[in-house]
Amino acid sequence: MTTTHWDGPELLPVGTQVVVRPAGRDRPAHAVGVIVARPVDPQHAYRVRFPDGTEGGFRRTDLAVRKRVQAAAVGEAGPVDLRAHVIYRCVVGSRAYGLDRDDSDVDRRGVYLPPAELHWSLAGVPDQLEDPAADECYWELRKFLVLACKANPNVLECLWTPLVELATPLAEELRAMRDAFLSRLIYQTYNGYVLSQFRRFERARRNQGAIKWKHAMHLVRLLLAGVIALRESEIPVAVGAERERLLAIRDGAMPWDEIEAWRLALHRELDAALASSPLPDRPDYRRVDAFLVRARRLAAEGRAWPTA
Repeated sequence: MTTTHWDGPELLPVGTQVVVRPAGRDRPAHAVGVIVARPVDPQHAYRVRFPDGTEGGFRRTDLAVRKRVQAAAVGEAGPVDLRAHVIYRCVVGSRAYGLDRDDSDVDRRGVYLPPAELHWSLAGVPDQLEDPAADECYWELRKFLVLACKANPNVLECLWTPLVELATPLAEELRAMRDAFLSRLIYQTYNGYVLSQFRRFERARRNQGAIKWKHAMHLVRLLLAGVIALRESEIPVAVGAERERLLAIRDGAMPWDEIEAWRLALHRELDAALASSPLPDRPDYRRVDAFLVRARRLAAEGRAWPTA
């Protein structure tokens, strides 16, 4: 169980396994098939192939996604209940980096702590709640802590962004102990991700001549952040003096060779920063673990949320 999405219109992709609803046409109820062709909009029919090789056309209302049917058998948790247990909400992305423009989205991220009864139940809880239309994502507390310990940049930025919209006392405690997540793993995580993504860029540039400029900008920004994090034991969020150079990448105004030269120079800076970094080799696992256990106890006692 990983992600819960808010309900809304959707087009199921080709390859999705589906179950024919009791009211579905031309097939026994609960017959299982796979979508082999999808319509251009939800009002038209899907083409579904069954195990015996036959095919049929079905409207979306005649079909259920097989994984969701199975999840419902153990009482899948509803997202409306879980959103009430968000303990931390912040703004990250371009507005926090100082790279926003008038039409920039507001990217909200955060943490939710589920009630103990639901966490212990057969239904369990999802690792994250997502509302793509609103650019919102909330990680379940344990998932958030694990990602932070692994030096996940998106999660670490949540702890350092100055744009905080909601923080319960428990979330304030989490922010106060954010240094427990910092370690030399930052070098591996940041460096490795940028290297893999730039290899993809090179392939795409050679084969298609296309470059995702915004993504390239954020990769360079990530290297800049990694250097500062290793040197100063802080996760920088705002890009400061580098804003105009980074925006030049996003706008496609900086030549690729110049971007590459900057990236390689930052990799060398990252190497040097690692060599002299004051950060420990690993995060403070015991401190983080103790926080999670205490948070779970508070949830079990109904004292984790001020309004509970």
